[in-house]
Amino acid sequence: MSIEPPKLSRHEASLLDAYGRRMRQNPSASEAALWQALRGERLGVRFVRQVVIGRFIVDFLAPRQKLVVEVDGGYHVERARADARRDETLRRWGFRVLRLDSAGCIRHLDEVLRRVVASIAP
Repeated sequence: MSIEPPKLSRHEASLLDAYGRRMRQNPSASEAALWQALRGERLGVRFVRQVVIGRFIVDFLAPRQKLVVEVDGGYHVERARADARRDETLRRWGFRVLRLDSAGCIRHLDEVLRRVVASIAP
């Protein structure tokens, strides 16, 4: 059973939307590489990027499949506990979370895409 993400105030939602827009306009190299492979239903499902879910902005989301794809760079090594709590919250809201290494998105994109495809099916 999943619960719904909390409703945000108009101000909070506006701030997160603006931040997500900035992130879409300035993706990391690994996010840009992965987006080129995900966009336009190239894997057979629709993905959107830098989407607000509750109080979080996720890198990529396949809405119908409720699959969140996160690209983790070096910054995330220091955030392992926070990321684990975030993932657990997203799971409680009914999402599945796939974390990918940012270097892999550039150096081993085919392998990364195989992991994404395997995660698409429930």
